[in-house]
Amino acid sequence: MENEQNTQPAAAPAETPMPALDIVLASASPRRKQLLEDAGVRFVVHASEVDETLEPDLLADPPEACKKLAERKAGAVVQEVLAEDYTGMAAVIGADTMVVCEGEIFGKPVSLSDAKRMLRCLSGRTHEVLTAVSVWMVAAPEPENISLGFRTFVDRSAVTFRELTDEEIVDYLRKGESFDKAGAYAVQGAGADLVARVDGAMDTVIGLPVGRLLEEFPDFAGSAS
Repeated sequence: MENEQNTQPAAAPAETPMPALDIVLASASPRRKQLLEDAGVRFVVHASEVDETLEPDLLADPPEACKKLAERKAGAVVQEVLAEDYTGMAAVIGADTMVVCEGEIFGKPVSLSDAKRMLRCLSGRTHEVLTAVSVWMVAAPEPENISLGFRTFVDRSAVTFRELTDEEIVDYLRKGESFDKAGAYAVQGAGADLVARVDGAMDTVIGLPVGRLLEEFPDFAGSAS
């Protein structure tokens, strides 16, 4: 009698699950943190101090300057994370926001008089708000086996201020929200009263174009599931 043979097909090997993606926001900004939370993204905050000095050629090219600062911020955090012998898959998000009026980059005001100067310049004019986002992808199955790649984009919105009196400028500055904001105003705060219209994404003006970020990196939206 011949031996019976098992003709059932062999089970397919189980697929190796993709490692979880650790998303890191390289910013201490509560506004950027809130925007990501509101979008349902699961992440941790890890900010690092970086030199935000810009060379003359970058000062003359605001979009490139904005991108460079976003890359510096994300890159600094990547270095710190890898220095801790990180293993896994991570996406580190750096961002920088600039206000550009008549070709001049407005960062955060360094003094009360600087804030007044910025607001007087913005009064009655349309200016551009640039937010650059740099996303660094880190693959580190082992501490000594690391792959890196990054992509950076810039999103733009146009903001038009109504005509402001000196009294209105002084009154706004008393509210105290100007000094950690590019252009010396916060569109999501009392600064909304200074604005006549916004053309473009509001989250770009606030500091992180989350809508575009999730279009460019749709896997981030799944991090909350």
